[in-house]
Amino acid sequence: MPPRRQQSDDAPIDTPTQSPAGGSASVRTRRIREFAREVLGFAEFRPGQEAAMQSVVSGRDTLAVLPSGAGKTAIYQVAGQLLDGPVVVVSPLIALQRDQVGRLTEIEDRAGRAAQLNSTMSAGEQREVLESLAHGSLRFVFLAPEQLSKPEVVDALQEAHPALFVVDEAHCVSAWGHDFRPDYLRLGGVIEQLGHPTVLALTATAAPPVRAEIVERLEMVAPEIVVAGFDRPEIRLEVDHYADAHAKHEGVLDRVLAELGDGRGPGIVYSATRKGTEVLAEELVDRGLRARPYHAGLSTAEREDTQHAWMADDLDVVVATTAFGMGIDKPGTRFVIHAEPADSLDSYYQEIGRAGRDGEPALAVLVYRQEDLGLRRFFAAGTPAEEELQQVAGLVAAASAAGIEEGVDVKDLREETGRAATPLARDLNLLEQVAAVVLDEDGAAHPADNAPPPGEAAAAARELAEHHERVDQSRVEMMRGYAETSGCRRQFLLGYFGEQLEGPCGNCDNCSSGLAQEQHAVDQASPFAVETPVEHSEWGPGVVMRVEDDRIVVLFDEVGYKTLGLAAVTANDLLRARV
Repeated sequence: MPPRRQQSDDAPIDTPTQSPAGGSASVRTRRIREFAREVLGFAEFRPGQEAAMQSVVSGRDTLAVLPSGAGKTAIYQVAGQLLDGPVVVVSPLIALQRDQVGRLTEIEDRAGRAAQLNSTMSAGEQREVLESLAHGSLRFVFLAPEQLSKPEVVDALQEAHPALFVVDEAHCVSAWGHDFRPDYLRLGGVIEQLGHPTVLALTATAAPPVRAEIVERLEMVAPEIVVAGFDRPEIRLEVDHYADAHAKHEGVLDRVLAELGDGRGPGIVYSATRKGTEVLAEELVDRGLRARPYHAGLSTAEREDTQHAWMADDLDVVVATTAFGMGIDKPGTRFVIHAEPADSLDSYYQEIGRAGRDGEPALAVLVYRQEDLGLRRFFAAGTPAEEELQQVAGLVAAASAAGIEEGVDVKDLREETGRAATPLARDLNLLEQVAAVVLDEDGAAHPADNAPPPGEAAAAARELAEHHERVDQSRVEMMRGYAETSGCRRQFLLGYFGEQLEGPCGNCDNCSSGLAQEQHAVDQASPFAVETPVEHSEWGPGVVMRVEDDRIVVLFDEVGYKTLGLAAVTANDLLRARV
């Protein structure tokens, strides 16, 4: 679904139109701009910011898709001042919450008091936050989605009558998204329990199917969808191709040294595995660089120390898995190098978006060997057997029937089923998505209200898992397409997100070599236009996302992204236009 066109920031604002919050449109606009200027120090808004603020303050559910570094948090910081009631912000990481609370505390006298609510706090500290919320002395409360599994938290929020419910990193609610989190699935129900305050969903990466699922999962009502341009023209896009693993490994090291040797630093190197981060970091240290690894297997203290060193300019490079980066805002990052392909272009776009946030030239390099996609295909593969799902659903249902009110602990399920923690967690997440089980904050499983019988639940969960696998595999193929295209890489990347760049960008390796211009000339003659709705006899409805010289890329509702040969499509009449 294409986003609705937004009123531009410089459109006329002097016609007073009454709205449910903030007074007339002209008054809202003046107050928004005054607060942003006087309190946040804004000289001007970035694309999409003011349109989203206007939408929220008028009381309309809003999905804001803005690039990394585009100031998404300012939307609720400003809009929250013009709404009558507290602002609830759901954020996936405690570090992100702490950062936002810290920023708001600096302007507390004008913005209002902010506090966190998370599992690291004592029961007394959590109770104090909820009491402050009830007394009206809190303007912003930040919490993780897991907190919303606690009835006492939801009850306290309900009594506080929040005016705005913010979902940060909203792509986490979507199974299409690159960072899906089952805990986000309960948010739609919580929003309704709270009387459906205005909802603001924020994300930096949301391809069309992700946007649609965010709206559906959060039960947003007639939302305004604000999509700022995805293009980050200051980031140069390149792919270095290698035929064998050793040459590619040396190529990563050499590229890092070359960038830092030319004074273009600091930078981030992403590796697909924990071992990869440690090996690369060690070898970069051996070559005289200040480098450290960062991954989820390190202790909390080690990760925090590395993060602090990075932010303090004590490191030349961090070599990390995707555990490093969400919420990291270091404007002077000059390059991002991927030692392996990301799992999707969604992930890739967000990761390279951590470079050049100061608006100065930056570089994104994918060091590519086709065989490395095998690792991503492996991660994307794997559907649990229906019998396994039925066993888990049956054990949860049996415990409930036996009167075990505290639910079934995951450790007990592991002993009963003989399954490892990771596949068991996947099974429970699937069963939760098909409304068969509910997981509480302690990880115990309970039957959902009106849960289907275990056999039906298992069949539905298996079908959902197969759909996820098809989608994940299609996204790996789109990553391959980006790496191997002879056209403009920026056109390819933006096309994935449903945004069309009219001509080659001039700031990628294929543009510099002249390949992109040749490819563009061929693309113009294609019988299929980008964004054409089509129907496939087997895969159903879809939308043309990209056109190349001998193939097209179509995003199908059910099977994800597919690359089709134009000759086969035309010869066999495989696609027809939809009205």
